[in-house]
Amino acid sequence: MNLTTEHLADILIGVARAQNAVIEAMERASPGFRNTHALPLITLVANMRAGDPRMIDLSSRILMRLQGRVALDNAAVKTDLERLMSGKPAAAAAPAAAKPAAAPKPAAAPAANAGGIDFSKP
Repeated sequence: MNLTTEHLADILIGVARAQNAVIEAMERASPGFRNTHALPLITLVANMRAGDPRMIDLSSRILMRLQGRVALDNAAVKTDLERLMSGKPAAAAAPAAAKPAAAPKPAAAPAANAGGIDFSKP
């Protein structure tokens, strides 16, 4: 059997959807369960404060994405899987194409612009 990252992403999303269905059932039975009990624990397990997530955090992070209003993208999960399997940190794996190509980088503050936000301008 040859399991690709796309297949693995589909499996992880399917498991997260099943877990989300349980959370939805608990929310219907006891309103407030999601925000009071489920989300704080999922946030803790997903290690959301870590800047560079690990493979062990991925399934919980997928479940966190399902809690939001934005639709979950299979391609994003596949990209996360490929990055985590390659062993590269998130900053090194992220392409520089995410930033506008026309705007030159300021040479004076490279550390301030490392996160994608320029704090050097008032």
